[in-house]
Amino acid sequence: MKKKHLHKKKVSFTKKWSSKLHLWLGLSVGIIVFIVSLTGTLYVFKDEIQNSLRKEAIYVQKSSTSPLSIAVLKEKVSLELNEKYPLSTVEISLDKNKSYRFSYYEKNKKGWNYFEEFKINKLVYVDQYSGKILAVYDEKYSFFTILKYIHWSLLLNSEWGKYVVGIPTVVFIFMLITGIILWWPKNKKARKGRFWFSWKNVKTWKRKNYDLHNVLGFYASFFALLISITGIYFAYPYVKNTFNLALSGSLEQPKDKEIKSPDSLMLKNASVYDLTAQQTRKLYPTSSSFRIPLNGKNKKGKELKNIPVTVYGKEGQFSERNALAFDKYSGKLLAEKPHQKLSNAEKYANANYDIHTGSYFGLFGKILWFITGLICTSLPVTGFLVWWGKQKKQGKKI
Repeated sequence: MKKKHLHKKKVSFTKKWSSKLHLWLGLSVGIIVFIVSLTGTLYVFKDEIQNSLRKEAIYVQKSSTSPLSIAVLKEKVSLELNEKYPLSTVEISLDKNKSYRFSYYEKNKKGWNYFEEFKINKLVYVDQYSGKILAVYDEKYSFFTILKYIHWSLLLNSEWGKYVVGIPTVVFIFMLITGIILWWPKNKKARKGRFWFSWKNVKTWKRKNYDLHNVLGFYASFFALLISITGIYFAYPYVKNTFNLALSGSLEQPKDKEIKSPDSLMLKNASVYDLTAQQTRKLYPTSSSFRIPLNGKNKKGKELKNIPVTVYGKEGQFSERNALAFDKYSGKLLAEKPHQKLSNAEKYANANYDIHTGSYFGLFGKILWFITGLICTSLPVTGFLVWWGKQKKQGKKI
């Protein structure tokens, strides 16, 4: 028998529709939200874990002799590994106790899934003083790389697979907003009991589960909104354009014209990469590392007109980036674009990845993002159990 309530509380129009939207949206994208949240959470401490596991490959004994030529090291790696694809880049740390990192990276845009899209993605650690190859890691099949691409595109082609994740992320943003509306009480007295768990006289798991969903969801929602918005920044151009407009007053960022090497008529200097490395060290002696392309092509596969060098200011972060361009024949410096001279929109574009992963805020940010990720992973589960419990309860009454 159903008990009749004489004084039934009236639910506001906003809360009524927020409840319906929260339920419908949650049931429609809950599984994807769970997968994306879990993979993102596990990825947060990727650098710390990987650096610890690869310690023997990362660090070398500092030598009194100068490092071998980049051209010599490049040839040595190519001959020893005998890959059918050319070496893509070399990343050089300003810390002389750290090894050089050569990479192979080639994509097939037509591949419909992750494994077909990436032809090769290998990282080679080399002792720059002896030329010894310390370790070779097939990043294509590494745990963290696969985690990253499950998070990014559910292992589908990264160009269109990002929308398979992007659409549920937009839906999740609406769920977070409706969740805050549902949590928000009518008065201050009721609000006090919603900031923490009151389980003194609560024995049923259903009530505890409901409180977990509500209380933890509320605390995580504000950080989760930031993580979600920085996530769809990568997927949707209109989100990026909105940030550009807000930060710099223009929908698009200024495009840098690629400067053609003026010394194209002269013979290529065999030490051109060493000249660029030497000048980069002088210009940015306090930076973390810099990356030099070795195959003469950009990420889209087009031929480079010069040698663009990216300088990273802080280890484990991409937000502070400086750009240099060198003549690809003589090694002469052609252009410099330091981090300080970037527009606000350009600075944010460089920082978005660090904000998304929490590394922008240091170790504290990573810990906070990890906890937020765990809560976001639990929300589809606790939310489903709340709905399932109500369905069973209604079934009993009938």
